Amino acid sequence: MLLLLWQPSSGQCLKTLRGHTSWIIGLDWSPDGQTLVSGSDDLTMRLWQASTGQCVQILEGHRSWVWSVAWSPDGQTLASSSADQTVRIWDVDRGQCRLCLEGHNNWVWTVAWRPDGQVLASGCDDQKIRLWHRQQGPCLRVLEGHRNFVRTIVWQPVDSVSPAATGHLLARGSDDCEIRLWDTATGVCLNTLTGHTDHIRKIAWHPDGILLASGAADFTVRIWNTVSGECVKVLQGHEGTVWVVAWSPDRQTLASGSTDDTIKLWDVATGECLKTLRSARPDEGMNITGVKGLSEVQKASLQALGAIEN
Repeated sequence: MLLLLWQPSSGQCLKTLRGHTSWIIGLDWSPDGQTLVSGSDDLTMRLWQASTGQCVQILEGHRSWVWSVAWSPDGQTLASSSADQTVRIWDVDRGQCRLCLEGHNNWVWTVAWRPDGQVLASGCDDQKIRLWHRQQGPCLRVLEGHRNFVRTIVWQPVDSVSPAATGHLLARGSDDCEIRLWDTATGVCLNTLTGHTDHIRKIAWHPDGILLASGAADFTVRIWNTVSGECVKVLQGHEGTVWVVAWSPDRQTLASGSTDDTIKLWDVATGECLKTLRSARPDEGMNITGVKGLSEVQKASLQALGAIEN
């Protein structure tokens, strides 16, 4: 399985990273932007040097698929979650698992560090979010009330300009098609954002801590005002489930990745799709117009590989 590094402005693929032997599910950049960590169905995590594309470390220990990976804010520690029902905390320098956190009783889909790096949140198919202490590892709190699998969680940024900013606000997206905002200090759900019509796969806070982006299996990306609870934009154009969304450092652009094999870059202010990134497919641009002897299934297969029919 491959990882591709893109130059957004030109739309060019800069590097192809090879090493994993099965699906790659989780990705996260180190705080300094120099190292990428990936988690895979091959049960491993790999650390890649961005400048060279080389794999510099392999972390092993999970007994099943690695769904989510997350760097701590100080860049010294990694967290991972897995279908083996555990959360692991890793010492990056030593390449060793420091803590194995148990308590969930189903696949753990997602992990996220609180901005101060002292608390780790995890979301699971058991419909619960657990908060863990970074050093000792005890479960500090369990957030319940979700009606389906918890797929994605993210903390409000520490430099948020939101009037509701407390440093303890956690957002989560679920297969119940809802986004919930939690005050983790009290365990109270502050708001529920509704609008998606299928499972939510990924959410991401804008750096201002007010806007929140979400991608879902309804093929759409939504942008929410978390203070008012309103959906301010619906971005349409993908032809498959949107598995990931991420804000650009300049705060003006949103990226979304989908099972339609594309990454789209969106102008947040206008909702316009600025660019679509796609790696070259085997039959890219091959014209099958008028070709005889192809069944509809064969045509569909060729088109999925890049063939066109006028």
